[in-house]
Amino acid sequence: MAAAKKDYYEVLGVNKDASEDEIKKAYRKLAMKYHPDRNPDNPKAEEQFKEAKEAYEMLSDDQKRAAYDQYGHAGVDPSMGAGAGAGFGGFSDAFGDIFGDIFGGGGRGGQRSNVYRGADLRYNMEISLEDAARGTETKIRIPVQAACETCEGTGAKKGKSPITCTTCNGHGQVRMQQGFFSVQQTCPKCHGTGKIIKDEDKCGTCHGAGRIKQNKTLSVKIPAGVDEGDRIRLSGEGEAGVNGGPTGDLYVVIHIKPHEMFQRDGGNLHCEMPISFTTAALGGEIEVPTLGGSAKMKIPAETQTGAVFRLRSKGIKPLRASEHGDLMVHVVVETPVKLTEHQKKLLKEFDSSTQADAGKHSPKNKSWVDKAKDFFS
Repeated sequence: MAAAKKDYYEVLGVNKDASEDEIKKAYRKLAMKYHPDRNPDNPKAEEQFKEAKEAYEMLSDDQKRAAYDQYGHAGVDPSMGAGAGAGFGGFSDAFGDIFGDIFGGGGRGGQRSNVYRGADLRYNMEISLEDAARGTETKIRIPVQAACETCEGTGAKKGKSPITCTTCNGHGQVRMQQGFFSVQQTCPKCHGTGKIIKDEDKCGTCHGAGRIKQNKTLSVKIPAGVDEGDRIRLSGEGEAGVNGGPTGDLYVVIHIKPHEMFQRDGGNLHCEMPISFTTAALGGEIEVPTLGGSAKMKIPAETQTGAVFRLRSKGIKPLRASEHGDLMVHVVVETPVKLTEHQKKLLKEFDSSTQADAGKHSPKNKSWVDKAKDFFS
């Protein structure tokens, strides 16, 4: 069985309501990355380039894009039977598919059906590191194709109904002769449904489409511990199906904003902490910022720049982990600036006193000097 085609919007990594410029920009980025000339020995890259090219050709054409938005792949690919787009289902938990493979939407194959599953939607959401750690609830507004309430999704006026397509005689497919070969294609008039609606019988609200574009506001719960790229699945919040088909799903893709102080690595957090020259030399206690407030940390005497100290359980508890990560504090010894003459004099005196026994007070420097002498000797 042939693999199901990927959603064109997913291939380019854009939202359903993306502008022409956004689609073009996304395609150029992928084309530069996967072009065969740049990846001569990578057949997978060539396949990804072809996928991106096909998606761009469809979504950059207003007419093809409209057909795809309404009927999915069956509306633009004449080689596909009407069974395509049946999709997948059976998941009811909104967070059950956070790490799952999605957007496949594979068809069931086999016999033709006039019922299509609604398209899945993708929404990119940016949240702060704090919200990712603690969890939050937020509202989003998305454009969707919803079932027309006036005609209840039939596309016809009240008292009227679709008639058999005159092009395919209700089969939903037509045969095209190409030389010695006869090719079966989806009917271009009824798009595989086998039914059409006369112009005078079309619903005045949706103009025969059975669906209308609406903006929908949804409340999304973000569980604590989500990470960059995690996906939250909202069942039945995608686009309405065609001819009574099931509604698609909405996938909220998490993107975490850069933090001015912390860098995340799974459950661990990393931060740089400047300390004074005196504290580094003599040791002491400093306050370190954490996501839950501040914490005290002891600095041992003779600490050098680059030393890393671990604060247990001060990181983030990942979504599927049982324990909190740690906070890794990277120490940076800060050089004093804007010194007074008296301070400069004291430092020079201090430097002179340490030079008398440099091997004892500056072991790394002495070791480096010895290595340099050996190298040039």
